[in-house]
Amino acid sequence: CSSSKMDIVAVVGSGLIGRSWAMVFISGGYNVKLYDNQPGQAAKAITEIRKQLDELEEAHMLRGQLKASQQHALLSSHDDLAQALEGAFFVQECVFEQLEVKQSVFRDIECLVGEDVILSSSTSCLVPSNVFSKVQNRSRCLVSHPVNPPYYVKLVELVPHPETAAVVMDTARTFMTKVGQVPVCLRKEIDGFALNRVQAAIIAESWRLVQDGIISVQDIDLVMSEGLGMRYAFIGPMETMHLNAPDGLVDYMKRYGEGIRRVLASFGPVPEFSGESAKSVVKEMYELIPNDGQHLSARIARRDQLLMSLAKLKEEH
Repeated sequence: CSSSKMDIVAVVGSGLIGRSWAMVFISGGYNVKLYDNQPGQAAKAITEIRKQLDELEEAHMLRGQLKASQQHALLSSHDDLAQALEGAFFVQECVFEQLEVKQSVFRDIECLVGEDVILSSSTSCLVPSNVFSKVQNRSRCLVSHPVNPPYYVKLVELVPHPETAAVVMDTARTFMTKVGQVPVCLRKEIDGFALNRVQAAIIAESWRLVQDGIISVQDIDLVMSEGLGMRYAFIGPMETMHLNAPDGLVDYMKRYGEGIRRVLASFGPVPEFSGESAKSVVKEMYELIPNDGQHLSARIARRDQLLMSLAKLKEEH
């Protein structure tokens, strides 16, 4: 069996996330077999990937050591699942964010691969114990949750099923590091994983501050982009605290712990994010960036360009 070579990855689902994962894996020199159950979709996706790779190369933003043409050569498209899985040591599932669909896909995959093949889901909000509940051997299953867009934002959360073997987590971490991602390993599953839980806390308080008339949409975004985000692009909240007091973390908590507890106790309930109370927040946002394809596409392109530049800057330091 060629899986022992560990150079073939199967990507199941050729949508936006599937295409991004395929680009990440080929940038690390892995052969990628891209599968979609809609005939012709995987081939279409590969045409789109090749176009993107050429554009990235032209902009000097291509990841990895290989040229775009060499990365093209590592891609193949498949309409037959068994064919796509053949020889793969790692399967990255990227289908719809619907539990039944993912469960069904993994049940099919398990019938077609050996016991040593790692099964990974790209889910952003479903816990592994649910996603893999129909799989017989759950010791080789995990969630690899990327941050959108994965090609420019390198973090990936590796979340184990309660039965996942430690060696599987280690192999996944090594593999993700090899392809240039930055893996973090959760020690156990939790709703929202780590990234979305932290993000939800930021969203809730930002929304409340705007909704309660404390600050504008534009200015709360500046609080992050020109304030907290400047630090958080390089160091996290724990190190920020540690560095912000002369004698480190314990000293920081002595000085500011009471104030933090007071502020946290003043937080309101979880916002509804809809209905009458949300109208003013939405109106402000739409005035800044109108809710139409042209404006949104331009801002997404700007975001991706800035993320690429920041990723490059971080690599240099």
